[in-house]
Amino acid sequence: MSSRTRGAGALVALVALFTAGYLAPYLLPTVVGRLSAGLGLAPSQAGLIGSVLLLGSSTAGFALAARGERIGPRRAARAGLLAMAVGYGSAAATGLVPLVVAGAVLGGLGSGTATAVAVAGIAGRRDPHRASTLGLLSVSATAGALYLTLPHLGGGHAPPLLAIACAALLVWPVTTRLPASPRATREATTGSGPLPHLRAGAVLAGGILCWSLAQNALWGVSGRIGLTQAGLSEVTVGAVFAAALGAGLAGVTAAGALGSRLGRAVPIGVGTAAIAGCVLLSSTARDLAGFATGEILWNAFYPVVLSYLLGLAASLDPRGRWAVTVGSASSLGVACGPVTGSVLSDHAGYPGMGLVLCALLLLVAAPMTAVARHASGRPLVPGSIRRRGGAPAAILAGRGSGTSLVPQMGAPEQEVTPIPVTAPRRRAARSAFGLARPSDRG
Repeated sequence: MSSRTRGAGALVALVALFTAGYLAPYLLPTVVGRLSAGLGLAPSQAGLIGSVLLLGSSTAGFALAARGERIGPRRAARAGLLAMAVGYGSAAATGLVPLVVAGAVLGGLGSGTATAVAVAGIAGRRDPHRASTLGLLSVSATAGALYLTLPHLGGGHAPPLLAIACAALLVWPVTTRLPASPRATREATTGSGPLPHLRAGAVLAGGILCWSLAQNALWGVSGRIGLTQAGLSEVTVGAVFAAALGAGLAGVTAAGALGSRLGRAVPIGVGTAAIAGCVLLSSTARDLAGFATGEILWNAFYPVVLSYLLGLAASLDPRGRWAVTVGSASSLGVACGPVTGSVLSDHAGYPGMGLVLCALLLLVAAPMTAVARHASGRPLVPGSIRRRGGAPAAILAGRGSGTSLVPQMGAPEQEVTPIPVTAPRRRAARSAFGLARPSDRG
């Protein structure tokens, strides 16, 4: 089997694993809504269960950030998928709240493990932005199909949880394409040593935590906004969510086509500002038109910005440690989102909640854009290294060391200082290289 075939197989496995791990956050509105309706819980209590689920996911990601190489991708991925199947499946099979919470925690740990393996593998690929774009494309399509299907599978909290458990089981066979041993993982990675770009990575992790919190504070209560404030039915809300995720597919496709043409700073900064406006519009909607417009535009921009943020995190460390850490910080923000949205909406109403979240997004847009502008990670397109620095430069850039020796995109040209050479020195130089002319010997 050629290296290209093996690389394509590994990419398929990573995208599938990314899809399974991210499916729970994407289905968060329907999971929280059905927990509230099916178990007779208050909205804040259902939101708390959703937060506990996602907190387990972020905990697993932080735990694996520095230990994933010791375990091995295949073993860690299978452990995560097994935990997802058992946890979400057991939570769907019972109506006892403590058992539902326990199953949700176990399932969340599995989701975080699967996501950590996926993002670490994506960070080690030649073009992490393209790989993360494919992952977001896959999870958006899967979640959109489920939003169209779940309303027809009956009520209660079981259908969305069973859907996530089944997704984990379906992904299990492709884990054979992942490296089996920790040694294979170490050989596949490039370089070791301390965590590079410490300040930029820490700022990015803190920014994406707040960014994800704001997104999912609204996402966790979007179903209730549509049902109560906009007066829509569950079928209509599900159709809006499916259309919104379809817009997300279009956005991710556009991000993949756009690639590096605008760099990372413009999509992250402008995209976050656009998302802030969409959050405000969606939270103040009182009819189908306003609700659908806000949700669809918001979900069109969200995966675009997320793909560039994940690509930026991957560029900071080819071993994937910043990718896993930033992804886990995002999961922590996602975990805090439902509770934050429930508390804000209970005290300030949905419009007041939207105003607070809009301000938070605008506040964190500046530092994340600054990291995208000034952090000296790997170039967005590996071909730029080949064109500028050749194979040695590609090796240095992949290892994340010696970046001062690698020609960077946009770097100013170095001045060439002329050195006067006398006639005797010219003859000596030509003689040294075997280029002496007869006149030189005479």
